[in-house]
Amino acid sequence: MSDDGVDLGRRHFLTVATAITGGVGAVIAVVPFIASMNPSVKAKALGAPVEVDISRLEPGMATYVAWRGRAIAVVRRTPEMLEALPTLDPALDDPDSLEPQQPEYAQNEYRARKSEYLVIESVCTHLGCSPSFRPDVAPEDLGPEWKGGFFCPCHGSRFDLAGRVFKDVPAPLNLRVPPHKYLDENTILVGDDSEVV
Repeated sequence: MSDDGVDLGRRHFLTVATAITGGVGAVIAVVPFIASMNPSVKAKALGAPVEVDISRLEPGMATYVAWRGRAIAVVRRTPEMLEALPTLDPALDDPDSLEPQQPEYAQNEYRARKSEYLVIESVCTHLGCSPSFRPDVAPEDLGPEWKGGFFCPCHGSRFDLAGRVFKDVPAPLNLRVPPHKYLDENTILVGDDSEVV
């Protein structure tokens, strides 16, 4: 076959133009696909740190916020509540918080940065139910040894006012302490425990 009458310059131009058009089309098709792999604005907001105003939280009371789809309880403990904590150690499964259910700064007898305030995930470590905050002492349904804490109505797991699990209940671990820090005297930031600058 002869190359008579074939414009090689035009053929080269059309080949290059077709390759470039195909490449641009492939990029245009791939960009939305890659962008869809990034978390949505809504998903980013769900994982964002949450500020908790504790200025009006009365001693012995709790307030709740949502962080990452979980209920976070902030409890302002009274001096009597704090005094009762060590008396429960023999009845607890992990009284020294040896299991890694809390950041290092909360691995103490109060499981907290500041003893007065407990910041805890209100999610039972058994099957994920939401334990109720029960600050009452010796209620009829929980018995005379109950000194306040969290009670899971789903399967009866009990946790003290530091979120530590009692022995012989379905929950295997203490309640989790989320990362948190104090922005000032009246504000806790849940979800971020980096140093305040």
